[in-house]
Amino acid sequence: MSKMSHTVTITRTTAVSSGTVMYMNSGYLGTTPGLLKLAQLLLGAACVGVVAYYMDHGGYYHVAPKAELFYLLVAVAFLIGTFCLVTACVVSLSTASIISKTVYEVIYHGLAFILYLAAGLTLIIEVNHYKNSYGRNYEPYLAASIMGLIMAGLYLLSTFLANRSYRGI
Repeated sequence: MSKMSHTVTITRTTAVSSGTVMYMNSGYLGTTPGLLKLAQLLLGAACVGVVAYYMDHGGYYHVAPKAELFYLLVAVAFLIGTFCLVTACVVSLSTASIISKTVYEVIYHGLAFILYLAAGLTLIIEVNHYKNSYGRNYEPYLAASIMGLIMAGLYLLSTFLANRSYRGI
């Protein structure tokens, strides 16, 4: 097994707050993995927001909202996980370069892809199967399921990039 060398560029921003110096890796969000994670954060927040709002303010008489709960569980879990990853990579100067060389990101993004794909497909099938039961909430749930499938695509791309980085390609 051969090891390849990696070149890492860190853009450092210094912030002074109450006499404490804090260094930030502000250049991370300009990289492809950083932009992908930012998109995942924003779209993930929209996924959580839509489903959580309409589950609470639904007004429809659906027997068991299992698909919505599964979707919401997946969306919240990966929103929190991705937030932690982005925060760690921005706050720490070395985290972005170190974590990309481990298998963690490959596993995390791969699992996010599989679960978002399953949740998005489950919700879209459920919504279309019981279209009349959803009434005026049909369109928001359909939009949420489509956003979930887009999230699956974003996480698949992140998995591919993380695997390339892990293998040193």
